[in-house]
Amino acid sequence: MSSPRRARGSEDGSEADDRLFKALADRRRREILDLLRAAPRTTGDLCAHFEAELDRCTVMQHLGVLARAGLVIVVREGRTRWNYLDAGPFKAIHDRWIAPYAGAAVDLLARLKRDLEGDE
Repeated sequence: MSSPRRARGSEDGSEADDRLFKALADRRRREILDLLRAAPRTTGDLCAHFEAELDRCTVMQHLGVLARAGLVIVVREGRTRWNYLDAGPFKAIHDRWIAPYAGAAVDLLARLKRDLEGDE
């Protein structure tokens, strides 16, 4: 088994964020991520899943976008390419974009509850 391959560069965080959100913008790429969340899949398995709407070349292009965004890790075993979900970027999105806003929303709801119930 060869070592995992991941697209990386020497860019700042905003370029990586742009690639990540671009990767998530396409519904088919999100569907690929959903499939990989359930279990690692070979490229052939993914192509078979999408054969009614996408050709192999297009599936490979989508996988390339996901790999460059750091969302998919590709491992080659002979001629077979295994694709694994890398959930790390989702944690980074949560930490940077969701958690700070969620905390504020919870505080707002707690204040609203206190105000409605008349507690001080």
